[in-house]
Amino acid sequence: MFCTSQDLDNKILANAIRAFNPLRIRLGGSLQDQVLYKVGNSIKKCPHFKKRDGQLFGFTKGCFHMDRWDQLNKLFNDTGAKITFGLNALIGRKKVEGDDMLMVGDWNSKNAHDFMQYTASKGYKIDSYELGNELCGSGVSKRVQAEQYGKDVIELKRLVQDVYPDPSTQPKVLGPAGFYDEQWFNTFLQTTGPNVVDGLTHHTYNLGAGTLLKETNLEFDDNMSTHARAQGLVFIFCICAGVDSTLINKVQDPYFLDQVAQTYKDVSASVNLFGPWSGAWVGEAGGAYNSGGKDVSHTFANGFWYLDQLGMTSTFNHKVFCRQALIGGNYALLNTTTFIPNPDYYGALLWHRLMGKNVLATSHDSSPYLRAYTHCSKNSDGITTMLINMSNSTTFEVSVMNDMNLHPNIGRKLEDNGDNTQREEYHLTPQDGNIQSDVLLLNGTPLKLTESSEIPDMNPQLVDNASPISVAPDSIVIATIKGFKAPACAN
Repeated sequence: MFCTSQDLDNKILANAIRAFNPLRIRLGGSLQDQVLYKVGNSIKKCPHFKKRDGQLFGFTKGCFHMDRWDQLNKLFNDTGAKITFGLNALIGRKKVEGDDMLMVGDWNSKNAHDFMQYTASKGYKIDSYELGNELCGSGVSKRVQAEQYGKDVIELKRLVQDVYPDPSTQPKVLGPAGFYDEQWFNTFLQTTGPNVVDGLTHHTYNLGAGTLLKETNLEFDDNMSTHARAQGLVFIFCICAGVDSTLINKVQDPYFLDQVAQTYKDVSASVNLFGPWSGAWVGEAGGAYNSGGKDVSHTFANGFWYLDQLGMTSTFNHKVFCRQALIGGNYALLNTTTFIPNPDYYGALLWHRLMGKNVLATSHDSSPYLRAYTHCSKNSDGITTMLINMSNSTTFEVSVMNDMNLHPNIGRKLEDNGDNTQREEYHLTPQDGNIQSDVLLLNGTPLKLTESSEIPDMNPQLVDNASPISVAPDSIVIATIKGFKAPACAN
């Protein structure tokens, strides 16, 4: 997620995006289905957002100007970002009398088509277009029936093929970008049919509410510049009624974290049964909704939830996991004011750089407070394993074995399974042992931006392969074992 009112010239922001090479950025969210694109002739009036009761999420429709889109694409082009763009799916629909949630009628695609044509004419690279936000199932603020939504996504696919006729540069089509409802999702996939939906996107906030919101006000300064008004910039002030005091416990509770696994399993089953040409994506996940928890979501402790989710979704064949948010709210990867990376940014960067696409079955016979995930290494031979210790008192000594499940004695120890005598280890711990710290230590050294605002080097420590991996209490370890001969990594 990305707030379009941010300072796009900030050097830290650019460096943080560039470091992923590439970082996927999804532009969309709650007000996505209220956005009008100021381009072409399909929209006559394009006002700025206003707070108004009875409107979607309490706001009127608002305008997105192409000069701001040009500025954003300069940043994306300079940093190599991979863009998923969320389109307004409510244009052309109307309310149903007696049902405040249901929206009916065909999607009017003219404004989206004009926007896509402008984008293509400028040479802006879009990885994927997604239709609507949280309109599936029972909806969040509004909903659309599955059959209608499927017809509209077929129309989106037609637009994409028309605007981008070259299959090699044609953006993917995603949907429905909402919370999983088995019957709705299955009907949606059956309606769209083969080779329409490239990514089946669903959202999850399995930690519950982070901040309990009492009231939200939208205010415009009378002295605001005309340029700012034209950009549709908004200033939102939240009055908080309290926070979820149990959130810090939830992120460290393996039994609680396991509850969402069934959803990932079910989404994967829907894809296998009704859309094998597509793939399962987590299109948005912030852990705790309502902007996250102010004392948890930006701290080291949130990594227990976040990195565990990356590992868990991979085991259920999910292709993409979009974190809410890059900037904005307590769950942001970057500090909203300074853009300095929070701990989860570095955890995500290590995952991105080290964990390959092939997922290996991983198990252990120790405490459930030790989580273990293993992939083929991304840029080297061998494997990379991630170990998450949610216990605050127990150190785990982990020996990695290659168990082919042929016989209990066929497992081969780590030191017998590779040509290298040393492995690379990345130990992530909080500063001063405080899991609610927003300073992350890598192998005992704080990760801080360089003097030139660059993301620091994240170098491993080398450890003798013959020794077990030591996972300290309240820590996360990622270890790359070169030369480890896992058959799935042979290709």
